[in-house]
Amino acid sequence: MKLKTILVALSAAVSINAYAQAPIVIKFSHVVATDTPKGQAAERFKQLAEKATNGRVKIELYPNSQLYKDKEELEALQLGAVQMLAPSLAKFGPLGVKEFEAFDLPYIFPTKTALYNVTEGEIGKSLLKKLEPKGITGLAYWDNGFKVMSANKPLRLPADFKGMKMRIQSSKVLDAQMRTLGANPQVLAFSEVYQALQTGVVDGTENPPSNMYTQKMHEVQKHVTVSNHGYLGYAVIVNKKFWDGLPADVRGQLEKAMKEATTFEKAIAQRDNDLAMEAIKKAGKTTIYTLSVKEQAEWRRVLAPVQKDMEGRIGKELIAAINKESAK
Repeated sequence: MKLKTILVALSAAVSINAYAQAPIVIKFSHVVATDTPKGQAAERFKQLAEKATNGRVKIELYPNSQLYKDKEELEALQLGAVQMLAPSLAKFGPLGVKEFEAFDLPYIFPTKTALYNVTEGEIGKSLLKKLEPKGITGLAYWDNGFKVMSANKPLRLPADFKGMKMRIQSSKVLDAQMRTLGANPQVLAFSEVYQALQTGVVDGTENPPSNMYTQKMHEVQKHVTVSNHGYLGYAVIVNKKFWDGLPADVRGQLEKAMKEATTFEKAIAQRDNDLAMEAIKKAGKTTIYTLSVKEQAEWRRVLAPVQKDMEGRIGKELIAAINKESAK
């Protein structure tokens, strides 16, 4: 009887020990390819996090909408089905945090320096704080870059957009942008864009070059206009309850890994966009056109009213603060 009691106790101790040793699993889901800046940064974060925690944390990566599409992923995070995402900033508008749609405003960031003044300063921090009532903790801003326009006809002047069916993310600002250009905006999940372009469901879209190239959109788009009219960035976010429940030392190690991964991500984003544009050019299926100074001035003039129109939605003071920071 004593032997049986000892064996049961040993078995329980082994089970408890095994449970204690089981790694903390973080499912990190995103919608783009692994060879994009976001995909590579997610891989880097996995390496850094697992090394920093000595295997106490295991990061499971799910790229290319393997788990969830655009519209599903935020709900999945809030429910705890995944622990980490890196959605585009436009996704937070439909969630009710409309201030993030400021990042979609055309020509609001004249340079990357202006952008980083916002994301790395008090404005960026205060915006991430607004996610907390939604059960979300914001960890970092990841960069992709400035967007180009693509279609099966040249888009050199705003008048060229008239009647075009243009794919956008779900964003009231992007909707207003396309309507201001005379186009008909069509909201589609990122994973569905290639087929929609191929079949003519939409005529064109906007993307940083790295997204366009890795999704092979250039194979079904005859023209690209280097307009740099808008910005596409991401916020790396976690389920707040999960994050707050982590041991403090583990959380600190993950924050350090995220900081290093973010530095890496920003370094490769522009490089990857430049390489993607070269690859698109080399593929020979797409004519690339860069707006002249005069043409870009016309785009800016036509799109300028979008900022004014969105003041009631995003906040007049926030838009003014971003413009002031961008002008430094």
